[in-house]
Parts: sequence; C-alpha cells; structure tokens
Amino acid sequence: MILINVRFRPLPEYLENFREVVREFTDATRAEEGNLLFEWYRNTDDPSEYLLVEAFADGADVAHVQSDHFKASCELFPTVLRETPQIINHSLPGKTGWDRMAEFQVPATD
Repeated sequence: MILINVRFRPLPEYLENFREVVREFTDATRAEEGNLLFEWYRNTDDPSEYLLVEAFADGADVAHVQSDHFKASCELFPTVLRETPQIINHSLPGKTGWDRMAEFQVPATD
C-alpha cells in the first residue's frame, strides 16, 4: 500500500465549501480500483487547513495519477488553494488496511 497524507489550505472564499468543491475528484478517486482510503478532515486547531488521508493498493497509485479526474484536479487545485499542498507518502509493501493498536486494548461492548 502507499499511504499519503496531504495538507491543503484553501483560499478564504473556499474554506466552508471546500469539500463540495472537490466532491467530483473525491467521488471519482473513491471509485478507483485499488483505492483503499480517501478521507478529508478539517483541522480543528486550524480551520483554514484540510487534511487528506489516502491509501492505494500496491501499484494502484500510478493509475490514480494518470486518471482524467486526477489531471483535472491538477488544474482545479491551483485556482482554489492559497499555497502548494504539503505531502507525506510512504510505501508499505503488502499492507492492505488498518491494524489494531498493540499498546492497549479496549474491551468489546455489545
């Protein structure tokens, strides 16, 4: 899996509707074969920042960046952001999803 975290800072006029502005890109990416996770979060300490957490099966990220909707997003984002996003990506070969924390356990409830 490739795990990617991206920080986005929308222009002030897009802060409240940013998720709607990127809805088409989000929906198309979630529908991709090999997409494991594509979730937007708004930073509660800094509401001018959105965080995208995404994951793709091994090798599926290549098809993602070659897709029409990704290419369209590369044209859209510069028009709605105030700066180039910051990104962290890391390859985790063979991973396909979430693990449970090992440091402590929460008893199951019914």
